[in-house]
Amino acid sequence: MNTLLWLDDYRNPFENDWLNFSPIPQPFTIIWVKSYKQFVDYIYDNGLPTAICFDHDLGLEVAIKAREKGMSKRASRKLKQLEKTGFDCAKFLVDYCIDNQLDLPKWNIQSANPVGKENINSLLLNYQKFKNK
Repeated sequence: MNTLLWLDDYRNPFENDWLNFSPIPQPFTIIWVKSYKQFVDYIYDNGLPTAICFDHDLGLEVAIKAREKGMSKRASRKLKQLEKTGFDCAKFLVDYCIDNQLDLPKWNIQSANPVGKENINSLLLNYQKFKNK
């Protein structure tokens, strides 16, 4: 069975039409991870999925929990900015593929951050070009 790893701290892949971003056709199993740690842990525990959908800006959950504990809005925003991003996840993915001599899974990016989206896509495309030489 095909697996889609959905990296997004905010967008629920089971709601609305978010799965239109999937680079593979259904049916597939959806694994929803919301942080760099969950992304890395999933790949270490299960190997590469068939496909990955990336968000760039992560850390919303961290900021919400901090606000619930009484942290100011400004401080919680700063805390969110310290979280690793989808770009960090893409860098991990490339390193994992290099270390294990693997091809990248198919991917797409649903991030609303245009610069972050371009950075992730450029990194993955550059690795793909390098691997195909």
